Amino acid sequence: MMCGAPSAAQPATVKTQNIADQVRSQLEEKENKKFPVFEAVSFRSQVVAGTNYFIKVHVGDEEFVHLRVFQSLPHENKPLTLSNYQTNKAKHDELSYF
Repeated sequence: MMCGAPSAAQPATVKTQNIADQVRSQLEEKENKKFPVFEAVSFRSQVVAGTNYFIKVHVGDEEFVHLRVFQSLPHENKPLTLSNYQTNKAKHDELSYF
């Protein structure tokens, strides 16, 4: 993968689920609600000065959210950050960069 170029969408992995789980509370706080399900479905990544992860997450019923999570470089020793998100997404919605 070229630096700055986003990867193609891929099925979520254990690592992707772990990343989503680590920012779940940030999303629930911003949305002022608890999600009954929080299952990472697919993701893309983008290497910048760290890594952006674009993750599609199933949050119950037919509802999905798209997350943008930033992981800083290892030497910075910072927690994962929920940079942005989009709600009211459907299963068929393409995971975009936002």
